[in-house]
Amino acid sequence: MTTKTGFLFRAVPRAYSLTVYWDKPETAGASDRYRLRIGDRVIDGIDRTFAMIDGLDPDTEYSVELSLQRRTRTEPEALAAATFRTAIVKRMIDVTAAPYHAIGDGRTLSTDAIQRALDDCGQDEAVLIPAGVFLTGALRMRSHSELVLAEDATLQGSADPRDYEPRVKARFEGLEMECYASLITVGELDHTVGCTTEDVTIRGKGSILGGGAELMHRVIDSERIRLRDELARLGEAIHEYENADTIPGRVRPRLIDVNNTRGFTLDGLTVGRSSSWNIHMTYCEQVVTCGCTFESVGVWNGDGWDPDSSEDCVLFDCRFHTGDDMVAIKSGKNPEGNAIGRPTSHVRIFGCSSSSGHGVAIGSEMSGGVEDIRIWDCDFAACRYGIHIKGTAKRGGYVRDVTVRDCAIAAITIHAVSYNDDGEGAGSAPMFERYRFEHLDVLGRLRTENGSDRPTTAILIRGFDDPEHWVRDVTLRDIRLGAVPDGSGRIELANCRDVRMDGVSAVGVVTTKVD
Repeated sequence: MTTKTGFLFRAVPRAYSLTVYWDKPETAGASDRYRLRIGDRVIDGIDRTFAMIDGLDPDTEYSVELSLQRRTRTEPEALAAATFRTAIVKRMIDVTAAPYHAIGDGRTLSTDAIQRALDDCGQDEAVLIPAGVFLTGALRMRSHSELVLAEDATLQGSADPRDYEPRVKARFEGLEMECYASLITVGELDHTVGCTTEDVTIRGKGSILGGGAELMHRVIDSERIRLRDELARLGEAIHEYENADTIPGRVRPRLIDVNNTRGFTLDGLTVGRSSSWNIHMTYCEQVVTCGCTFESVGVWNGDGWDPDSSEDCVLFDCRFHTGDDMVAIKSGKNPEGNAIGRPTSHVRIFGCSSSSGHGVAIGSEMSGGVEDIRIWDCDFAACRYGIHIKGTAKRGGYVRDVTVRDCAIAAITIHAVSYNDDGEGAGSAPMFERYRFEHLDVLGRLRTENGSDRPTTAILIRGFDDPEHWVRDVTLRDIRLGAVPDGSGRIELANCRDVRMDGVSAVGVVTTKVD
């Protein structure tokens, strides 16, 4: 592979196509385009940092060259070159065929049949969910396995908590504990080792949907009964938690929970309606999610995509309609997160949009550290918050080296928070440092739960009380504030240092009071 130092240039392989993706060059302008050359074939005028190359042969190497086509130059500028191999054509294991006989009528529980197919899946095979609605409880995937959902196929999670037993070790809101098994679990959680599972793919044009709000409420109600004595002993300390459902809600299953896995791909699906987070990756490496739609409106903690103490995670060309964060980047909670000390690092998010939900959050569970987060070419204008970097004074850890470019965002918030602050402290406040925000429309508009809009602070930077833990080294360049009805050009700074502004302009009109 030939690339500029540190330049990401990779591909998602399929049997007859490649989806190639790459970092956005620092110098790329809004009118610049990209060109791909594959042998004698040229694809030019590409206006995003990813493109599908179709019409290819299976199990074949292709040399691909990437160039930047600048509006001001006649000759393209070489960026990268690499050789990618398409996937083999795998034998499909149809879960409705013998000896599995799964039934896709939406009523018959097919957990055992689908699990047997997954257990039988070899490296040159893939499990196929054909058209239909296949009701299932918890499933597990192992190394070198692949699950394919055909168009009009739905893997539908049960709403009965018993279908997600026995409980398994998992991490929720920064704490390792026994939780109900997720609809699909990949790998086994163990912070003392590296990746023990590898090469797992879930793809297709179908849907994976969880038990949703019904499963959420049933789990919480059942767990509240089981924990009634513990909850009673907390007394007034219960107010340190987000709400009365926080503790009993921590054992809810996720939709897809990936643990200690190197090489996990989620490609092309509609996913959602989990009873909590949808896609959660813990202690993982080399995660790619592309071409997906996330649906979880109406679910408390209905996050879309949550990398947690994981590295090299890429998300692109996805659409979000979530009931909480579209993305939440995490790394554990004090003091356990500090002791485990596994940061989330090298995350790339680009070409995504959201029509609801809170936006991209970093924290508040970030005690293991978060670094090298890059976001570009995204539309978060309809989110409730936008870019939201947060931590409590108990957390310890750090969030550093975050870059956001060429996006539309509801607001930018970097601040200390007091909620979700239960448990023993880590001994020091977090360090928030080295942030760069460039070429952005920041609307200063908060979307309320009922869908109406009101002005809010466009940029809020407020660090911790200790001067050693103020937010520091922030660049705001070429930013338009407001520019929409009910937008705001307000900036608030407190407990911060080395904040640089260049080309920041307030162009909107505040029509009502800023909250």
